[in-house]
Amino acid sequence: MHSSLQVYNSLTRQQEVFKPVNPPYVGMYVCGPTVYGLSHIGHARCYITFDVIQRYLKHLGYQVRYVRNITDVGHLERDGDEGEDKIAKQAQLEKLEPMEVVQRYMNSFHNDMALLNVQPPSIEPQASGHIPEQIQIIQQIIDQGLAYESNGSVYFNITAYEKKREYGKLSGRNIHDLLAGTRVLAGQSEKKFPLDFALWKKANKTHIMRWPSPWGEGFPGWHIECTALATKYLGPYFDIHGGGIDLLFPHHECEIAQSQAVQSTTLAKYWLHNNLVMIHDHKMSKSLGNFITLEELFQGIHPLLSQAYSPMVLRFFVLQAHYRSTLSFSNEALQASEKGYLKLINGLRVVKKMSYTPSNLGNPNPDAISQIEQYVASCYQAINDDFNTAKLIAELFQLLRFIYALEYKQIDFYKLGKTTFELLKKTYILFVEDILGLQEHCKAAPQEFLSVILKMYAQAKQQKNYEQIDLLRAELKKLNIMLHDTARGVDWSYI
Repeated sequence: MHSSLQVYNSLTRQQEVFKPVNPPYVGMYVCGPTVYGLSHIGHARCYITFDVIQRYLKHLGYQVRYVRNITDVGHLERDGDEGEDKIAKQAQLEKLEPMEVVQRYMNSFHNDMALLNVQPPSIEPQASGHIPEQIQIIQQIIDQGLAYESNGSVYFNITAYEKKREYGKLSGRNIHDLLAGTRVLAGQSEKKFPLDFALWKKANKTHIMRWPSPWGEGFPGWHIECTALATKYLGPYFDIHGGGIDLLFPHHECEIAQSQAVQSTTLAKYWLHNNLVMIHDHKMSKSLGNFITLEELFQGIHPLLSQAYSPMVLRFFVLQAHYRSTLSFSNEALQASEKGYLKLINGLRVVKKMSYTPSNLGNPNPDAISQIEQYVASCYQAINDDFNTAKLIAELFQLLRFIYALEYKQIDFYKLGKTTFELLKKTYILFVEDILGLQEHCKAAPQEFLSVILKMYAQAKQQKNYEQIDLLRAELKKLNIMLHDTARGVDWSYI
């Protein structure tokens, strides 16, 4: 079951059997956030997707080194070679140091990921902390004759590269078609060819974030950071490079070109891309201004939201579609996801409390055993089919039917036998909790539960139900909570 994992490789445009470069180790690099604003639903989809992937790889016994970078320099306004650095611009607007902006939004991002139960990566390098590594690779590309300096900036030479390699292999784009659709923008005159992209940009007098280099003071281009960070921590050729499909071109295409220029490798063996989140038939993104931040979603404060949704509902919403398909946002879809999530998580609570306790003696039911074994096999088949979480969830609902049949005594434990029951329990917990990463998320805070208990206590006092009063006091004392009768009514304090 475990050895049949197949993944869709964007580089070859086909599904392939997953075979690590250096088993049992798996190197995985995922493009991290640009920390100049709050995380939105699109970010959540990417990092939930690759969280499930690394969880499953670990379950298969691989030792995963998961690297996810923090882009805190070089990401320009137009996601190209022109405009202001987005972080520097945000720093100017807020009258802060750029690294204050970085730290604030990085803290916010980490908090959001924790709420979504996204496990932290093995290594999370910041681009600003690896300037020497980026300069070194740029110099190596220059030494190969595939980059040139122009007015203090350094550009990758697409024309020279095309003589040796194919630019556009990942995205399937033709260089001549790209050239036909290219607009000549201000500042591009220093390039030899319109499609050449910046490896290093000269900093103008007002640019805040700048570093010394052999070509003068400046800052690295957006694409070079991922090549530098990935190769530093994973080597010149590793297993998985991931990110959103919007990064496929030009970002990932440029990464491959840079890597082939220096190491003659495609950087990663498998390139995986999650698809877009759509809203009203348009891509949800910051650039279009139609995005919903995770904070807005969790608090229900965006005009498009009819209610607040918990982080786990969002996680389920993301996972109930295959990562390569588009995901359409709507209140109706989120509400349906909330119902589905609650069904799975209630089943998790039930099955965790279960133990094999047959009430009658008799022979196991071969049909029931066969069905459960088939659903268990189908769970693995689903996740092995390019991490198809949508199919996996459907199979888990099938297992859930048997869990409730046992709970409500529609079927006796002995009909399954202990081995099959343990298989049912183990598989359900494994995939819901460990692979999909879903966990119980109660809407009510502990304070609200305590408020209900205080009302019960006050009612018991009014009815002079001393047995109930003593019970409540004793149970709360076990939790280091003491009840008090005050002039305002019943109150409590920590013991």
